[in-house]
Amino acid sequence: MSSSFPSDLGYGEELPIDNSIKIDENIPRILLTGPKSSGKSSIQKVVFHKMAPVDTLFLEPTSDIIKNDVNHSTLVNFQIWDAPGDLDFQDPTMAADQIFQGCGALIYVINAQDDYQESLARLHSTVTRAYEINPSIRFEVFIHKVDGLTDDAKLDVQRNIIELANGELFEAKLTLKIHLNFYLTSIYDHSIFEAFSKVIQKLIPQLPTLESLLDILISNCRMEKAFLIDIVSKIYVATDSSPVDMQTYELCSDMIDVVIDISSIYGAKDEGTISHDPETQSIIKLNNGTVLYLREVNRHLALVCHIREDKFEKHGLIDYNFECLKNAIKQVFEVGKKLKHGSPF
Repeated sequence: MSSSFPSDLGYGEELPIDNSIKIDENIPRILLTGPKSSGKSSIQKVVFHKMAPVDTLFLEPTSDIIKNDVNHSTLVNFQIWDAPGDLDFQDPTMAADQIFQGCGALIYVINAQDDYQESLARLHSTVTRAYEINPSIRFEVFIHKVDGLTDDAKLDVQRNIIELANGELFEAKLTLKIHLNFYLTSIYDHSIFEAFSKVIQKLIPQLPTLESLLDILISNCRMEKAFLIDIVSKIYVATDSSPVDMQTYELCSDMIDVVIDISSIYGAKDEGTISHDPETQSIIKLNNGTVLYLREVNRHLALVCHIREDKFEKHGLIDYNFECLKNAIKQVFEVGKKLKHGSPF
């Protein structure tokens, strides 16, 4: 096993939004909002700052809109704005235009363990106000803190919230204009990472190309599943078109942690950081007859594949197809950079 994964895992510093901060309209923006104590800041800290879930119990309430830059590459490049729970977007004095204009996705967090009637009322007022300003915004609802509920209770809460939220949109005759996506989430398992993965993927214009490339890879190499995963957050920015099994995603995500932990101890280092090695790879054989295979795509992106052990005999074929995939992804990155600077060629 060799690795060049970054040892200083983390994103840019958090800054309060004010007039002194330049807002880049070319970078996709995600607004994280919802009632107080719904878990918004905890989500951001766990996913993007690697805070242990138990440590989020000591977080102070958010009093201002906090901006967090996530800018690793052309694919993983966006901003997250964490809004305080008492923010009223219907307030005429609120600069709602500045907040919603240019926002790619709005994530509304609901505490599943509290009385969510008031939360749903605020959800309706928030999404309708956001839609008035920015009709292209995507609306995502995280039904959060479901770790304290039984499986039956989770489904009941999800069904009730979906019926009530969509019912209000139906009464306002907005069901054809505003579409809400719902996710059951918790910071104590991988559900929050999977939900964020699906949100981020909608902001990546190259996603269909990446999915097609991964479909070709698993077909030619007879793999079960393949993920392109952001090393720092464990968010998968793309996967093949077959359904995602949560357990498989958890295994692939945990494999990255294993590689990082081992490489931080035994990997080659250069001036205090793990040196760059384009040949980074790792193989883990599981006791159920399957193999996890990891290859580095670039310093912040890894390909993690799930393969049946009897299909993992032709290493040369797999390595060759990986190099083809890596070169294709590099071209996707280059095209993205050119389009970002306004030059298609």
